[in-house]
Amino acid sequence: MNAPIDLRQAIRNLNSLPALPVIAQKLMALKLDSEEGEKQMMLLISQDPMISAKIIGLANSPLLGASRHISAVKDAAMLLGLNRVKSVATGIAVMSLVNKPIGRFDPQELWLHNMAVAFAMLPVVRAMPARKRPQDDQIFLAGILHDIGYLALAHLDTQRSDDLHTRFVIEPDRLAIEVERELLEVTHDVLGAELAKHWNLPDDIVAVLRYHHTPELAEATEGQPLARIVNITEKLLPQLGLHEYVGNYIAPEEWAALDIDSDQADEIAEQVVEQANQAAQFASSFS
Repeated sequence: MNAPIDLRQAIRNLNSLPALPVIAQKLMALKLDSEEGEKQMMLLISQDPMISAKIIGLANSPLLGASRHISAVKDAAMLLGLNRVKSVATGIAVMSLVNKPIGRFDPQELWLHNMAVAFAMLPVVRAMPARKRPQDDQIFLAGILHDIGYLALAHLDTQRSDDLHTRFVIEPDRLAIEVERELLEVTHDVLGAELAKHWNLPDDIVAVLRYHHTPELAEATEGQPLARIVNITEKLLPQLGLHEYVGNYIAPEEWAALDIDSDQADEIAEQVVEQANQAAQFASSFS
């Protein structure tokens, strides 16, 4: 068996990791404040059959409750909103980097989990004061990409990735981040942030990837309130896709950090589970 690689050294050479797909680069660069930008986005998406199919499928899913069948990307964009379509399409492009398992790491499990988080964040966001809510495009991109560090780990060191996911199954009630710290010198939140920086993703998204398990450390970064929203959402979620236990206790001060009354917690939790299950059903249909 090959000796495990030095992950800290490996992330200094990020060229060994997958490049950000060209379509994702183009989508990220688009400005949607002009008619030309909107046309360019529609053209990019329509030229990619997989992304087109998933966007149309999402528009027709129970998540959105469309009153009629959607069959065109343009109609899907009208229902979803341009910024949301841009973020979802970017996330789909990133997740398409890996379409088959790498050892024990199954990208479909990551896709399932990340899509569930992206949509389950919405009830938490809606409970916040309007002036403090992040934009839709930030929410979806943060949710869809927050755990891509697991993808980076599988590429960099498949053996230790396998060991980690095995331990997640063996120790289902132990905090996943603690298991990682025991096994790895670099955890998935650090790896994900490094990959996001390598891809020149926005600073707020880099911060979410880095601090979604330690949102208290993100107070002075551009990652708030997104890091806190992802953190709370994951604690409210049933296990979907990844075997990643993050705990389920949310202290009143965590809700207060988002200006949410903790008395709303039970109602928000119900909505989160409903959204997550519907998102997982949609994601499963595109495995």
